[in-house]
Amino acid sequence: MAYIKKQKNGKWLARVSWRDGEKLKQKSKAIFKTKVEANRWANSFLNDVYMGKAVIDDISFYDYFVDWFETYKKPRLSKATIARYKIVARLIKEEFGNKKLSKVKRRDYQRFINKFGSTHAPDTVKKTNSIIRACIKSAIIDDKINTDFTQNVELVVNKDKEIKVEYLSLNEIRQLVHYLENNLNPKYTANYMILTAIYTGMRLGEICALTWNDIDFNKHTINIDKSWDYIYDSGFKPTKTKSSVRTIRVNDLILNKLKELKQNNKEMVFENFQNKIPSSNGVNKQLRYAMKQCDISKANFHFHSLRHSHVALLLYYGIDLYSISKRLGHSDMTTTSKKYAYLIDELKAKSDDHIENVLDKL
Repeated sequence: MAYIKKQKNGKWLARVSWRDGEKLKQKSKAIFKTKVEANRWANSFLNDVYMGKAVIDDISFYDYFVDWFETYKKPRLSKATIARYKIVARLIKEEFGNKKLSKVKRRDYQRFINKFGSTHAPDTVKKTNSIIRACIKSAIIDDKINTDFTQNVELVVNKDKEIKVEYLSLNEIRQLVHYLENNLNPKYTANYMILTAIYTGMRLGEICALTWNDIDFNKHTINIDKSWDYIYDSGFKPTKTKSSVRTIRVNDLILNKLKELKQNNKEMVFENFQNKIPSSNGVNKQLRYAMKQCDISKANFHFHSLRHSHVALLLYYGIDLYSISKRLGHSDMTTTSKKYAYLIDELKAKSDDHIENVLDKL
């Protein structure tokens, strides 16, 4: 028997009832957009029951996560992201053991988040929760469970674990640029890569992937349509997101410096005399050395921090958020404003002080 009803949120509920021997059983779903979809699912489900198919595959939480990951996620993920999913799988195994997916309750999951969040930074907790939530939504679609036990769970985080990425001030950027420009050698390309990051805000993988065909010296543009797997050194890979594919304008200074690398006669812009593109460890080591030569000391500063410094520089000179968002390859300004909220807040505070000083002179 099937019962169909429209919910307050606009979705349709389908509930089916059947007898398993003397026992009355029920199963429901409330995710359907139309009444037709709800009826179709109910009829299909009841047909499976009458045909003698297993109604619920009582799989463990851990086993379902691994199967979901291998089937739906792994084929299209980068090696770095795959490693993150494997960490989540280990967390599920440690916390829930062989507990059946159908037996996990919202209270159980909240306790897991409470425990995990107490020792991890906000970003780590959010990413972990996001991965598990996607898995559970898939489990509902696969008829493994009826309800989403991750829904309306309160995220607990340890803000002491949060690392605030430092960025360079205008004077520090000038110091670093001056040092780099006076210590360039085409045989060693790391300094060129650091300089490129300062002037463009590009990610390390995007910089590593540059070929000479990507640079238009006449139009003063760099085309970004691929990335480089610098972690496993497996070659080209897609950009981080679709919106990361973009073309940015650059100035003569950085273009003239990059031209110096043409004498290496390599297809890849930053391929050095050893026929290699400097690794993440290599460019970060060189960045720390260059900063030391400039007497710049910043905790937790690494190559990606140059992207933050580029944003800080553009904000300082009054470049609007929309233009910055497009230059960085974000899907919209919301992403930019959230990611760089601390920079925007700091700039606002300085602007407020300036406004107050101006008004005092009236």
